[in-house]
Amino acid sequence: MSLALTALGLSLANDGFVLDSGSLAPGQIALANESRFVEAHFNQPLTTYAVGGWDRLDLSEELEFFAPATPVPRRFTYAEWLNAEAFLSDSAPDDLRSIGADFKRVEYRSIKTEGKTENRGLTIRLDMDEVAETPNWQQAKTQMLMQRLKRSALRRAVEALSAAGVNTARTWDTTVGKDPDQDVNTTLITATTASGLRPNRVGYGETAWSRRILAHRAQNSAGGFASSSLSEAQLAQFLAVDRVLVSRARYQSAPAAKSEVTGNLVLSFYAQSNAAVEDPSNIKRFVSPTASGGPVRVYLHQVSAKLWDLTVEHYDLIKITSTLGIRKETIS
Repeated sequence: MSLALTALGLSLANDGFVLDSGSLAPGQIALANESRFVEAHFNQPLTTYAVGGWDRLDLSEELEFFAPATPVPRRFTYAEWLNAEAFLSDSAPDDLRSIGADFKRVEYRSIKTEGKTENRGLTIRLDMDEVAETPNWQQAKTQMLMQRLKRSALRRAVEALSAAGVNTARTWDTTVGKDPDQDVNTTLITATTASGLRPNRVGYGETAWSRRILAHRAQNSAGGFASSSLSEAQLAQFLAVDRVLVSRARYQSAPAAKSEVTGNLVLSFYAQSNAAVEDPSNIKRFVSPTASGGPVRVYLHQVSAKLWDLTVEHYDLIKITSTLGIRKETIS
């Protein structure tokens, strides 16, 4: 179950309060012991959405791309298979049985690792004099906190892949002979030799993607012109990967500045959505259900006569489960 929620807003179930029975259906969000927010039923735009209304990017998609969710209980065990053993090959006599003898006995080993998802969340304190007359204020504030939590998880995933990836510095500019797509294809071949699995996802920062287009457009050739206009899906087909994604997410990195989450990087790695704990993905985002049974839980707590605390919580653990085959290209 993915933490990342795709709805643009939330609504109160049945137009009123519903007691939380502790058995929410997947995808639902509960106000603990009070009312239940139901994802995907709210279509009406929020009329007063102060700060949160600025960020309309679907961070759910990028988060699922860079760190696919793997549902687990709070405490779990996952296996790290020894990569070399998966690609062993026997010479001609080794798997040949002699009369009266047994077949050659082989063994596959794995490293068992204990894990525990981490409880993460944020709280915002609200003054009723400021929000009481604001339509859908609970949904608006919940959405703001959820977007912030997703942005933080996305940054952790990209930073983990970046730290684990073998880096290659490249210059994509208007110099004659530049071919950014062949550069990435060469990287994928090298990664496949290292791990035995061809990376199936390639993530571009928006700056890296822009420089890719610039380099292709500068080439006075049919191939350069054609490559510059390739969509993400078309480039994925050329690179023989499942998906190419251009990350456009930003975060506030200084009081007066914003930064790209992925920026001038190209990240190549292997990952699967809805994967098991023992599959060979490079990265997993282990997620556990909250006490209500859903991926996210919302608490609304009255602090005093006029002050309320609204809290959004979830459980996850972003983990690099194998470094083999992760590649990073830093583009200048």
